[in-house]
Amino acid sequence: MSTILIADHHPITREGIKSLLADQNELNVIGNVTNGKDLIKSLRAHSPEVLVIEIDLPEINGITALRTIKTEFPRIRILVFSCHPEEMYALSAIKAGASGYLSKTASTESLFNAIQQVARGGIYLNKNITDKINSGATNGNGLIAKFKKLSTREMEVLNLLSNGKRNKDIAEALDINEKTVSTYKTRLLKKLKVDNLADLINQSRLLQLRIT
Repeated sequence: MSTILIADHHPITREGIKSLLADQNELNVIGNVTNGKDLIKSLRAHSPEVLVIEIDLPEINGITALRTIKTEFPRIRILVFSCHPEEMYALSAIKAGASGYLSKTASTESLFNAIQQVARGGIYLNKNITDKINSGATNGNGLIAKFKKLSTREMEVLNLLSNGKRNKDIAEALDINEKTVSTYKTRLLKKLKVDNLADLINQSRLLQLRIT
């Protein structure tokens, strides 16, 4: 039996996942938390095998927190179940240590399959993303291939830029200074082979259109 901890600040999500798994003998929900502080306490107290987490959890530093969690709890298997689109965050989540990523727009069947897959030690991504990754990896020149070269922090900066955030807003959100944000923007322009911010944002949005 795999033990599961749910970390999400939405009561409906927590109760929904518990209800989905209520009759499953091989999957046992041992607790749920609503913020990052309680999450760490619960991980230390209960040592669950699987963590189902929303990356927008209060009191936790977004997707970069996954790396911290995996460092302290290396055996835990993490499924990110998030309101953010998979095409923007899934690859970063896997790089940061997650075993799977699923959007909250997915069906209950997909969620159940994802939890099962991760609990068994596998990696879960939806078929569209897997196909695009495989396609990009084959020729090395596709948009997906370019995005795979971005670091977790670069992906976070790009996502905030595409949402219209200013350098100051990004610096505050990621707890870095504005000069560092400018450095990341320069790196993004170079890695995605574009000349200006408008084209950079269009690249980000084009990625979303190609995968969805």
